[in-house]
Parts: sequence; C-alpha cells; structure tokens
Amino acid sequence: MPATTDLDSLGLDTGGHLLVERALAAIRPGDRLTVTGTHPELNLHLRAWCRGRGHRFEGDGTIVKGHAAQQRWAGAERAGSATRVSARADPRWGLAARGALVEAGGPALDVAWVDRDLVWADIAPRLYARAAAAQWDPATAVDWATPVEVPPEIEDAVVQIMTYLVENEHAALMIPARLLASLHPHFREVMQLLAAQIADEARHVEIFTRRALLHRDELGVSGAGGRASLQSLLDEPDFTLASFLLSVLGEGTFVDLLSFLNEHAPDPVTASVTRLAGRDEARHVAFGTAHTAHLVARDPAFLGRLRGAVERRHEALRDTAGLNQDVYDSLVLLAAGSWEPSAIRRGWDAVQGLQHRMDDGRRRRLAYLGFPDDEAAELSALHTKNFM
Repeated sequence: MPATTDLDSLGLDTGGHLLVERALAAIRPGDRLTVTGTHPELNLHLRAWCRGRGHRFEGDGTIVKGHAAQQRWAGAERAGSATRVSARADPRWGLAARGALVEAGGPALDVAWVDRDLVWADIAPRLYARAAAAQWDPATAVDWATPVEVPPEIEDAVVQIMTYLVENEHAALMIPARLLASLHPHFREVMQLLAAQIADEARHVEIFTRRALLHRDELGVSGAGGRASLQSLLDEPDFTLASFLLSVLGEGTFVDLLSFLNEHAPDPVTASVTRLAGRDEARHVAFGTAHTAHLVARDPAFLGRLRGAVERRHEALRDTAGLNQDVYDSLVLLAAGSWEPSAIRRGWDAVQGLQHRMDDGRRRRLAYLGFPDDEAAELSALHTKNFM
C-alpha cells in the first residue's frame, strides 16, 4: 500500500514539513509518498521543498524519496561514547556533544589539549558536583553589616593582606581560564570543573576587595617581586605543569594561609571571607593533585618534568624579593593583635609556624605524587617565598 500523509490545512511553511519528513523516514529511497491537504499552495511548496532536500516531486502531492539524507551522513562518526571518556578527542568532532553522531565536513576545533591523560582525573566529575552544590553568593554569604571594630593599624594590616590576596586570585582566575580555552569539550567534566574554579576565583576577588574597602578608600601596595612570581605561573604553557605549580604547590600553600587568616581574623567579616575562600581553594588543590597523580601513574618519568618546572621557576625568580615585606609585617601584626612587644613576638612566631605548615603541606603533596621524601623536601624549599 502506497505511503500517505495528510497535512489537513497545515502548510509546509507552518510546520507541515515535519509530518512529511516523518512519513519519508518510514520508507526507502525510491519509494513514493503521497501528501494530501487543503492548503492552497501545497503543491508549490512541496516542489520547492523537495528540490532543496534532494527528493523528486512528481506533481499531485507525490514525492519520490531521494538519497540525499543518507549521503549527508556518509562518513559521519560518533564523538566517542556518551558514557565513556575517550583516550583521545578528535579535533574534527568540533563542539559536538560527547557521543553525538558528527556529520563530516564541519570545522575542526583548534585546541591544544586532546589527550585524556594530559588533562584528566577520575575525581573530576565528583569535584564538579561538589563545586556546583557549594556555590555561594558574596552578597548574602557574608554578613557585611556586622559591626567591625578593629584598631586602625590592624585594619591597615587587613587591607594590605586583602590587597595581596586579590593579586594572587587574579592569577588563579586567569590560569584556569587559559587552560579552559585550550581544552577539548569531550573532557566536559574537566571543562565544567575549570569553569566552576574560575567562578570561585571571581568571587574571591570580589569578597577580598570588598573587605579591603570596608573601612578604607584605597587598597594597599603591590610589590614587583610578587607580581613577577605570579607572572611565572601565567608563562607556563603546559596544562599539567601549570596545574601542578598553581594548585599543588601555590594554592595548597594558599589554603594554609587562608586557614591562618581565619584563625587570627580580627573581625567576623574577615573570618567569613577567608573561610569561604579556603573551602573553594581546597577543591582546586584536590583536582590539581589528582590530575598530576593520574599522569604520573601512567608515566612515572613525568616526575622529572615536574621537578624541572619547579627548578625553572626558582631560577627565574632568584633575583626577586619574594614576599612583599609589607605583607609579611601585616601577617605578624594581625597574629599579634597589638603593638605590645610580647604580642609582636607571638605574632612573629605564629608566622614562622605558618611557613613550617606550608612547607609540610607541600612536602606531603609532593610525596603523594611519588617524590622520595628527601626530594620532596628539596623541591618544597625551592617554592617561591611569595607563597603562591
């Protein structure tokens, strides 16, 4: 029995083509379909539509199905599996969803990172889920109206520290943004996690700036050595090495700093902003560490490249001043809480203790990646004195 479809009064220009395509999908090329309907321009529209779709129109609503639809998908391939990450993403898949059937002939995607092991960590999907669930609004997550009574010199120290934190967070925002732009979307869980990380850093810039200006009209100072240290992170082109230097070493150390600031916060607002930022930064460290460990597990010789990255950065920063003295002194004063000599001594000892904790944390993470204890200690000692 010949195939038929009735469009009633529907025209092809108002959705009738959907019914025609549905009926044609059920027959083979060369078979006929009879289209009926009461639209006054039906045959005129069918003739033009068939010519554009590669079918033959014989008049009186009769269509002979052509081969164009099949030919369109000749050479098409799946962009891997929707449920499994491929070892390598094909640039010819472009922006297609993972697992989609990709029509041949589209533009190739110009990205650098297409090999799974160079960007992947099995923990990425879980970390993204946590990041998505833990998003917070700077306007409401911090009670900015809480009365803050801080001695003027302690407030100046807070402003200087917040200025320093903003500077570091600028780098921590720009690096994942650069990596994200060079990542094949086949690795969408990593892409989503980096996007969440960028959003985290943008919020940190906001809350640190807002805290700095809570009772002051201007921010503190920015040292050339600190900016040079951060620039060396931006100059690292390799995905894993940049992630390693930023997250495993830099942000790992930064988490210790935020914990210290939270512990010695002179007011509830400072305590809130450092707690919220520290929680986010811990996720960033977790991904950077897991990704680096993933790659080292597949290529133990990569430890040599990690060591080389630390040594190159140390050499590049050899002649810089390291941590801005204003920042260091502000940390001491913040921990001291006053100008009493005994308090300053406690503050000084507290900052020394912070540096020891930072070193211990770096050594533990380096040992987790596979470095022997003595080599982990050596590399930790080469980490920039600017903390990040």
